Amino acid sequence: MLLAIDIGNSNITIGVFDDGKLKATWRIATDVHRMPDEYASLILGLFERQNITISQIKDAILCSVVPPLVGVFEEMCRRYVKIRPLLVEAGVKTGVRICMDNPKEVGADRIVNAVAAHHLYGGPVIIIDLGTATTFDAVSEQGDYLGGAIAPGVAIATEALFSRTAVLPRVELTHPRRAIGRNTVAAMQSGIVFGYASLIEGMVARIKRELGGKAKVVATGGYAELMARETPVIEAVNLDLTLVGLRLIYEMNKAKDQVISP
Repeated sequence: MLLAIDIGNSNITIGVFDDGKLKATWRIATDVHRMPDEYASLILGLFERQNITISQIKDAILCSVVPPLVGVFEEMCRRYVKIRPLLVEAGVKTGVRICMDNPKEVGADRIVNAVAAHHLYGGPVIIIDLGTATTFDAVSEQGDYLGGAIAPGVAIATEALFSRTAVLPRVELTHPRRAIGRNTVAAMQSGIVFGYASLIEGMVARIKRELGGKAKVVATGGYAELMARETPVIEAVNLDLTLVGLRLIYEMNKAKDQVISP
């Protein structure tokens, strides 16, 4: 079995693949203060609930946008799984040509998503990751990563309204009944949900024009399903996109010396 770990700013997504098929997934909160033993205790408990034993894990791969946690998870894998995980970083084969002024600036998760999206949906493809940030990534017909756009995430914008104003409350993000809210909560829900739907539609239209007028649009991330219900431009939702990309990159690299000798 392959253990795949995607360390994001807000959540850590963990997946286990068995013979290429995703057997189980979990999401836990990102906490830079947790130690390797704490993460191991948490993850092993999740394994137990799915009848997965640590001895079944033969390989591991991880990507991260939180640098302090890379060493934590590498240590956890070495100590508990007896595996040296493959880290998605410069020098790892991805099959993606990064057409950026400085390729090192691109988050590993965005390249991993590009690998998965092009494999699953072909190209050109636009990937919208609705997580801590809202990112738009453009991938060419040949699978090249062309660049993208970054906007504040839905949750960040919602929290900012609450924390930076005197009287606006925290609100549940749900489908607004109408654009013209008739109370404060309804008005905030309309502005956030419909506002982000309009942001998505506008950015997709602009990116499609630069790509030549056509592209498949795929959404992932914690708010993907919510926003896909609000705009028809999102053609597919895949919450496991990053995990699939990690598996594909692992297959390209196939490190033979990952197991640590006793």
